[in-house]
This record gives sequence, C-alpha cells and structure tokens, in this order.
Amino acid sequence: MAAPDETLNCEDFSMFQLMKAHLSRDKAIKTCIAQKSEVVARLREEREKDSEDLKLIKQLRKEQTNLKLMQSELNVEEVVNDRSLKIFTERCRIHYQPPKV
Repeated sequence: MAAPDETLNCEDFSMFQLMKAHLSRDKAIKTCIAQKSEVVARLREEREKDSEDLKLIKQLRKEQTNLKLMQSELNVEEVVNDRSLKIFTERCRIHYQPPKV
C-alpha cells in the first residue's frame, strides 16, 4: 500500500486505500481459513474410517495447527486494523471521520 501523496486527501486515503487493504486482507485470511477447515473436516472423516493410520493422524494434526495459525492471524489482523484506524483518526480527525466498519 503506497503512502498518500499531497494531492490525496484524508477521505480518499481512508476510502480507497486503507479500507480496501483491510477488506482485501480480511477476505484472503477468511478464504484460507475456509479452505483449511475443509481439509481438516475431510481428514477427520478419513480418520474415523481408519483410526490406526499414523500418517493420516500426523497430517490431521499438521492441518489443525495450520488452521489455528490462520485463525490467530485473523485476530492479529483485527488488532492491526484497529491500530491503523486509530492512527488515521488521530492524524486526520480534523479533516475527515472514517465510517465504522
């Protein structure tokens, strides 16, 4: 995301860069979570059929760990969004108030 130049006002920066970037990252993380959830669900079904397959159990644990990491990344993204909006509000509060997301 590029820094705003002097011709870009606070409203433009908020609406067209900051909010767009937040929504894009949020959508990407949620897509990854959905994909990992499907993989974990499929592996759980396979484990129910063959609970003795150690390779399958190891793969399931690995995918569950990846799913947890993606979910924690969503929490991190929420903190980043909150902090960036707070800084934006502090810098541009005189000129523009962004809408609540």
